[in-house]
Amino acid sequence: MTRGPSRRFGASWAAALPYLWLGLFFAFPFVLVGKLSLSDTALAIPPYAPRIDWSQGIAGVRAFLDGLDLETYRRLATDSLYVAAYGSSLGYAATATGILLVIGYPIAYGISRFGEATRSALVMAVILPFWTSFLIRIYAWVAILKPAGLLNGLLGAVGLPPLDIMNSPTAVILGLVYAYLPFMVLPLYAVLEKQDETLVEAAQDLGASRLGAFWRVTFPLSLPGVAAGALLCFIPMVGEFVIPDLLGGSETLMLGKTIWTEFFANRDWPAASAVAIALMATLVVPILIFQRSQAKVLR
Repeated sequence: MTRGPSRRFGASWAAALPYLWLGLFFAFPFVLVGKLSLSDTALAIPPYAPRIDWSQGIAGVRAFLDGLDLETYRRLATDSLYVAAYGSSLGYAATATGILLVIGYPIAYGISRFGEATRSALVMAVILPFWTSFLIRIYAWVAILKPAGLLNGLLGAVGLPPLDIMNSPTAVILGLVYAYLPFMVLPLYAVLEKQDETLVEAAQDLGASRLGAFWRVTFPLSLPGVAAGALLCFIPMVGEFVIPDLLGGSETLMLGKTIWTEFFANRDWPAASAVAIALMATLVVPILIFQRSQAKVLR
């Protein structure tokens, strides 16, 4: 039975909608940001040049294209501020991702070994922080870590000296680990919960210890969850703005803060756009590596 024209038309529209969505909300903004990154700063509104003069027709378009250059990218590569912010962002994100893996893996493993009813309650406990505003949760850490905050109050009550954590790298790492822990736990739990426990029992029957069976069977089978959790945490943390701004203070250098400063304080839209493009180009690499590894697993 052949499908009618109306059904084929509806199926075509349904298939085209995801591409339309990506075009409107990803490709088009990306082209605009890419164009801004090739522009130059100007004392104008908006603060960049060149802009197309449509009244000149083809000549205006040609003049616009001739005015685009890579000068902003050359400045990013030679300016120590941008280089330091780039390296600092990668360092913070990598450190926090490693800590999240160390903390999140035992949590996910433990949850996966409980009964179904208990697992559901524990997963809900992991998801529960999402029900509260992200900004409020980070402000709570400000109240905890500030010099006269809850942490130092508790330390003073037991006779211990206060800690100067606020506006430091330690505070930024604490905030990142706290905020992104569910993004590490949930992918790991999804993989560990589906593993066949009889594989571990078989390894033990063949002479492996419980710990040996874990490292030889459980952990290798959970590597897709490890990779997914690491990417879900690392990628947004590299461009994080709220946590370094509130917990790290003015001295903390991260790309999210740099982009905000260039856009709103310095009004250097080309530099901010170039930083955003460089950041996205960096994050594409681990995504492609993950996709290639997943493709090999599925073969």
